[in-house]
Amino acid sequence: MIFKTLKASVTPYLEKKILVSMIMGFVSGLPLLLTITLLQAWLTDENISKSTIGLFALIGLPYSLKFLWAPLFDRYVISALGRRRGWLLLSQIFLISSIFFLGQSQPEINLYNVAVLSLAVTFFSASQDIVIDAYRRESLRESEQTIGASAYVLGYRFGALAAGAGGLILADIYSYSLVYTIMSLIMILGVITTLLAEEPKVEFKSYTLRESIIEPFKEFFTRYTAINSNIKVMTPYLILLFILLYKVGDTMAHSLSTNFYLDIGFSKTEIGTIVKFFGLGATLLGAFLGGAISLKLGLYKSLIYFGIFQLIATLGFSILYYAGNNTMMLITVISLENLAAGMGYTAYLAFIAHMTSKEFTATQFALMTALMSLPRTFLSGTSGYLVELLNWDLYFIFCSLIAIPALIILRRIKFIIKDEKI
Repeated sequence: MIFKTLKASVTPYLEKKILVSMIMGFVSGLPLLLTITLLQAWLTDENISKSTIGLFALIGLPYSLKFLWAPLFDRYVISALGRRRGWLLLSQIFLISSIFFLGQSQPEINLYNVAVLSLAVTFFSASQDIVIDAYRRESLRESEQTIGASAYVLGYRFGALAAGAGGLILADIYSYSLVYTIMSLIMILGVITTLLAEEPKVEFKSYTLRESIIEPFKEFFTRYTAINSNIKVMTPYLILLFILLYKVGDTMAHSLSTNFYLDIGFSKTEIGTIVKFFGLGATLLGAFLGGAISLKLGLYKSLIYFGIFQLIATLGFSILYYAGNNTMMLITVISLENLAAGMGYTAYLAFIAHMTSKEFTATQFALMTALMSLPRTFLSGTSGYLVELLNWDLYFIFCSLIAIPALIILRRIKFIIKDEKI
């Protein structure tokens, strides 16, 4: 019985379209850590000042601003490969080249070159992400969006692990130049996948560039005009507010977690070992279970249940605060929190996919995922002030309770649009 259940859960991941989503998730997750973890380690080894290394965080801006050039990917077809695969191949070629040349730069001689090449990596990585999200949305049926998001998250985590932990391990043995060369060669996997994948069969109108910028927003904000006139205006804003709030508490809890662990008495070795091993394992399991459970329950119920699970898991930090330096409690809290985060993120991505129109997938998806990243950028900066005001225990309770408005909004959205997809 258990074997049959497990087989039924794994089988959907073996379909070609889902495997493509997983591989694309891998090549999407890998570049991010090359410009964060690995680059920081390289600059530190070259004795670059901490203030300068801190400024390198700005090279991540393209991930938050990618909706600005996303309309180009909806408007133009640049290759016989099709609208999506043509842009995907081009962005991957430039991304691979940027990673390779970044590895050949010399921080000790010309830091400006390193900054420009790092920015090139994040720009082409963000561009690749735009097209991958659009491709996944358009190539999968509505019923496959959740399992596709699950596969993407699994691949993304493995890609991040390969570049983060794998890159650091390799950098202890080989030069950074060789490590970046190896990473650029691994990214060729994405090119091969793009060439072997099938172009999504989606009809789209030939808009002018101006229309390609305006129409995605116009379509989204006028999509529900057939609904009762008293509430139709609210619906798009409720959707955007839900996207903004659903992961806020989880994000805020994560933003200062390392400081919290140190404050209550854990060593850096304990934090590194337990967080990396149990945290990663729980996140991967959560991404898998998120897809499997959503197929059974439906997206709406899954978002509700996973949201409640996230709320409860975040409360675990408050319990850990009173438990203090207790290794088993740390393992339990980290495992539950990452499990909940993996499950919630999978359903969250599927919800965003359902809320986009296939006619303007790249632009609308880029806008919503950029909105999704705002709490990480803005609220993480204010978390320290809240901790000083509330103390750790009340801070994590606040992080838990702040998720409740998102669940209330989700119920309202479901009531208004009565969409069977969610």
